Amino acid sequence: MNPLKQFNWRLTLPLDLVLIVVLVTSGSGVFFSIFVVEAVMWMVRLLWISPSMLMYIIRRLVQAIPVLLAVLAIGFALIQLAPGDMFTQMELSDNIRPEQLERFREQFRLDQPWYMQFYQYVINAVQGEFGFSRTYRAPVFAVVSQRAANTILLSLTSLAFAWVLSIPAGVFAATNQYNVKDQFVSIFAFVGLAIPNFFLAFLLLYLVSSTGNWLPLGGMTSSGFRNMTATQQFFDIARHMIIPVVVIGTSIMATLTRVMRGEMLKIMNEQYIVTARAKGQTENKVVYMHALRNAINPMITILGFQLGNVMSGAALVEIVVAWPGLGSVLLQALLSQDLYLVVGSLIYGVGLLVIGNLLADIALALVDPRVRVG
Repeated sequence: MNPLKQFNWRLTLPLDLVLIVVLVTSGSGVFFSIFVVEAVMWMVRLLWISPSMLMYIIRRLVQAIPVLLAVLAIGFALIQLAPGDMFTQMELSDNIRPEQLERFREQFRLDQPWYMQFYQYVINAVQGEFGFSRTYRAPVFAVVSQRAANTILLSLTSLAFAWVLSIPAGVFAATNQYNVKDQFVSIFAFVGLAIPNFFLAFLLLYLVSSTGNWLPLGGMTSSGFRNMTATQQFFDIARHMIIPVVVIGTSIMATLTRVMRGEMLKIMNEQYIVTARAKGQTENKVVYMHALRNAINPMITILGFQLGNVMSGAALVEIVVAWPGLGSVLLQALLSQDLYLVVGSLIYGVGLLVIGNLLADIALALVDPRVRVG
């Protein structure tokens, strides 16, 4: 008998905590450590749980490599179209000699064609070197990782907020088709789609400021954050997240509500729904146990694309509410033509989009028994 089949993979669960503690104590962030350890450990566990799923994930990750390289190449090419480079503004200073600027450009390989810069960047990235940010005077990986954790926290919370509200709202609208309740939900969805995120953020900031500043108007933490207890720090960050989460989540919820309503209306006319009603099952059981289970599949399919869209849509909101995420970093990098910082941000965005689509496919295979991965 295959020894892999005999081994109980649940025995490896305590190892996760040990590895997370090791990474955190070595200086890695908590969220980064959890993500890396869980990703690696669950890939290993798939050897026992589902080898076919493991091969599917590996195949998808290999297919993502050309996509990532193509995006990086386009990023390198586009930033070269802008006049000047990251050292152009230094030419205005009388304390900088032209030969010094040339030496700086040679050090950052800006004197080479863009395709040579791209080739060298890929070689260095494979070795774990993602360049140095002149704007922040720090390694790109350190700058992007710190800010990306804040953006991911905001994006995932906004997604959770939108999903928790949009699914019952879509079901509510579909079960009250064409009456006042359905019209109210539809109007809310259209308004959420029509209002730009940054404009809604300004409106909420004005509303809060004109009614007594009962919520923080910007930033991620309060001034005395380091002196707070762990519980106080949690609630302090949560209060600062309310405005950006409501802004980002509203636009996502508007889209999801419309999708959920349309899928429910389509499912409610299927023959097996009519059969379930004919057997005398209650309306709630028909809606929530039969119709909702199948109507939610398209929602899971678009989840992967939403993660990338939320990351890009959160950039302007982060700037408006002064949230220390990738949005302000990317804007500053573009204004200062910090090539490596821009490319580092692109890597995070594309990587999350690929991971999001992969997780959506896995979730769809787990939820829908008609989907098989092999």
